[in-house]
Amino acid sequence: MAHCCSDKSCAIDRLHERQGSTLRVVLALNAVMFVVELAAGLLAGSVSLLADSLDMLGDALVYAFSLWVLGRGLAWKARAAAAKAGVMAAFGLFVLAELVYKLIVPQTPGYETMGAIGLLALAVNTGCFLLLWRHRADDINMRSVWLCSRNDLYANSAVLLAAVAVGLTASPWPDLIVGAFICILFLHSAWDVARDALGTLRSASSSANA
Repeated sequence: MAHCCSDKSCAIDRLHERQGSTLRVVLALNAVMFVVELAAGLLAGSVSLLADSLDMLGDALVYAFSLWVLGRGLAWKARAAAAKAGVMAAFGLFVLAELVYKLIVPQTPGYETMGAIGLLALAVNTGCFLLLWRHRADDINMRSVWLCSRNDLYANSAVLLAAVAVGLTASPWPDLIVGAFICILFLHSAWDVARDALGTLRSASSSANA
């Protein structure tokens, strides 16, 4: 009998092990950064930091979903991707509500806290992005994870720009504009992932009925 590691099933098992190890690391990092950014966002009164903290929480949930479906069929991975899209959309709507509140009750955030925490979040998410890079084309499950990580880099960079702008202008508008940008990013990503998941579910259903 051929050795296990010469068999295709063993190669798949090794791939799932690598994916699982990577997901556990990025899950832990995002969970910690959610707590850090949430506390900093509340203390600084920053919409963009609060939005970014929810992005971290959303990513942690996304990675948990992704771990759960490792080794499962394509339909399960597509369902998990659809659930991730729902999470991203919900957070986008939450940030939108926070934006409306800050427009009604304006507050200039603490730009020093925004800059320091934004820089830390950027460093953490850069590490996550590099860890996930090699898995970006594995399947729909890992692609949706990689898209979340890529979006994080955009959001973190925008928070840093907002911190600089708030410091220069002493105005809350840069923070609100970046919060709106992150909100749009959430909703756009949710749409992309939901569309991919729906297409995959249709393909899986067609294959099952063939």
